[in-house]
Amino acid sequence: MTVTATSVGESDQLPSQTAPASRAARLVRLVPALAAALSGVLLYVSFPPRTLWWLAVPAFAVFGWVLRGRSWKAGLGLGYLFGLGFLLPLLVWTGVEVGPGPWLALAAIEAVFVALVGAGVAAVSKLPGSPLWAAALWIAGEAARARAPFNGFPWGKIAFGQADGVFLPLAAVGGTPVLGFAVVLCGFGLYEVVRLAVERRRTRAVQRSAAAVALLSVAVPVVGAVAARPLVSDKAENGTATVAVIQGNVPRAGLDFNSQRRAVLDYHARETERLAAQVKAGKVEQPDFVLWPENSSDIDPFANADARAVIDSAAKAIGVPISVGGVVERDGKLLNEQILWDPAKGPVDTYDKRQIQPFGEYLPLRSIVGAINENWTSMVRQDFSRGTEPGVFTMDGAKVGLVTCYEAAFDWAVRSEVVDGAQMISVPSNNATFDRSEMTYQQLAMSRVRAVEHSRTVTVPVTSGVSAIIMPDGRITQKTGMFVADSLVQKVPLRSSETPATRLGILPEVALLLVAAGGLGWAIGAGLRARRAGTGAGDA
Repeated sequence: MTVTATSVGESDQLPSQTAPASRAARLVRLVPALAAALSGVLLYVSFPPRTLWWLAVPAFAVFGWVLRGRSWKAGLGLGYLFGLGFLLPLLVWTGVEVGPGPWLALAAIEAVFVALVGAGVAAVSKLPGSPLWAAALWIAGEAARARAPFNGFPWGKIAFGQADGVFLPLAAVGGTPVLGFAVVLCGFGLYEVVRLAVERRRTRAVQRSAAAVALLSVAVPVVGAVAARPLVSDKAENGTATVAVIQGNVPRAGLDFNSQRRAVLDYHARETERLAAQVKAGKVEQPDFVLWPENSSDIDPFANADARAVIDSAAKAIGVPISVGGVVERDGKLLNEQILWDPAKGPVDTYDKRQIQPFGEYLPLRSIVGAINENWTSMVRQDFSRGTEPGVFTMDGAKVGLVTCYEAAFDWAVRSEVVDGAQMISVPSNNATFDRSEMTYQQLAMSRVRAVEHSRTVTVPVTSGVSAIIMPDGRITQKTGMFVADSLVQKVPLRSSETPATRLGILPEVALLLVAAGGLGWAIGAGLRARRAGTGAGDA
């Protein structure tokens, strides 16, 4: 009877004792998910307009902790949370004028790539040298995002958050893949250093080779960045050019700025004529050429005599060639075009944008999108066509490579202009549709990375801000405010030498993809061997 009473007493106490324990267990299980999402947010905070580039390292350290020893399925889910934590705030500007739907859809789709990386990182997390394999897998994910779907969306490459960082010189070594790889490697390596230090404190022993790999994962990227600094230079190799960047401003922000097309053209012509008056008065140095932004003339000057007259008048007033951003229709094709306008001869050369923006300049799956939202099809009535050739204008003897807005995010689009002979780069852009969001600062940081990657001066003429002049070492020497009419005039260096990144092109990215494949193959093979060994032991 005593035993029975005791048993009943213990049974009566069981629910009250186990309930708090089960709640605590559930909370503990939520910690990795919460840490994954918050580390993604931390990565976002490392991006412009903030200069907290170094936060990317602890963000990946936490991500490494979250994924270590997990199954690939858990890695998939945790990677997706990390991707959402990063991409949702980073891409919020995509919904400024069109509502949250497209923004949420874009972030959700792009986060799938991060989820797949998370699954891979979890798989390689217990391999020797895991930081190396994990960092290479991240770059593989970026490479995939830059190519699919709809020709890719590279926004959010880790390299684009490092314009103010110590790792920036590595862009000249191997472009954005090597720069991003170094940052991610340092982050995963930092986690390994901390993990092994804790393990040593607990067990008073740790494998020397593992400790060496962890320390090298942190040290090599930093030492490599310091060693790459001689590749970064702002010295002129082919003389200098005095360039003028025009920001004419727009009547109002938003998608309907296009309804003010004539006003936008007039604003840019007026700012150019104002600059001409300052030059004539001796207040500003005479520029050798002038750069207008994308969409500065959305009225086709080839078809509209009035628009042609406005541009011609501005060119004659300043007395030098102007690169004009126009929307033109030729042979039934709608083109986002840069037009080289000579003050005496008129239009003499053109460059048609090659990497056009899905859902902005053309509408994929038009019939499906139209069935979901008719407003979208009305906003993109006619798809733009793609250009096929690089654009390098000869302006007063200087070779200026054109990279129109969205193209600056794509490695190949910038490199092609430099390989084609560009001595400096211009990134004409139109950010008026994104109001005062972080988009313009994110894009400006891309241009700074490109300047170092190819050792070229980069100018950024924008309709509404922020326009800037960037030296080949990534420094911004002049910039405008947002939604103001302004002009920037400066003597800039012209350069023709090629960095290792320019010469190597896609090869560093391919090498890192092979490293990622090797690590993943090793992990899969090790898992299969372990499973077979377990099955064999069970049979025995």
